[in-house]
Amino acid sequence: MFFKKKKKAQLDKNRILNAPLPQHIAIILDGNGRWAKKRGLPRTAGHQEGAMNVREITKICANIGVKALTVYAFSTENWKRPEEEVKFLMKLPIKFFNDFAPELIENDIRLKVIGNVEDLPKDLQKKVLEITEMTQNNKKMTLTIALNYGSRDEIKQAVQQIATDVLDHQLKVEEISEDLIDRYLMTYDLPPLDLMIRTSGELRISNYLLWQLAYAELYFTSIAWPDFKEQQLYEALFDYQSRQRRFGGLSEKK
Repeated sequence: MFFKKKKKAQLDKNRILNAPLPQHIAIILDGNGRWAKKRGLPRTAGHQEGAMNVREITKICANIGVKALTVYAFSTENWKRPEEEVKFLMKLPIKFFNDFAPELIENDIRLKVIGNVEDLPKDLQKKVLEITEMTQNNKKMTLTIALNYGSRDEIKQAVQQIATDVLDHQLKVEEISEDLIDRYLMTYDLPPLDLMIRTSGELRISNYLLWQLAYAELYFTSIAWPDFKEQQLYEALFDYQSRQRRFGGLSEKK
């Protein structure tokens, strides 16, 4: 369901900030390439602009009280893209981490990376380790970058580890519960997911946080990620706050 765009004057930011905010927001950063093509630029220019926008939206989320922001930067399926684009996308996070590190420290934001980091280029692996260690004690918000990540693969790895622990007698089959599975996922130390945003008009999940999305609210917008600014974030928050989250139960009106 698309959000009907409201004029800026109709959005009361103070009212939004004083209402319950999602504690964990996930975003599928879609539309970078199309944004660039529309402007006669190479797709890499769109990815560069998209990375800059991650920095801005991250700081806004931290400052308004969101506790976790998880963004889908590169999926396990994205290796199928043209070789030159993939090479650029493997270099872009290094520049992103280098440029953003001072702001992460200044804003007390912890950086976490989920996905198969061991399959990334060695220089990127080294930078991921460096930036996560540098920010590990920051408390205000956690920015999680899903990099070489696929949700089915994440669930497969969790099942394999649970099976291994059962065979090693560290775990009993009857102890396996939804809460236990949560603890074996890559997001084990993050709050439950409240809101998932996908930009650029696509209406699908694309193998992203499938387990975690079970009761999250979904918000789709036709705005390309580089154009998703503070105003668009507040529109998504306004829409989130207008919904009744019943988690499978009935509303009080029923």
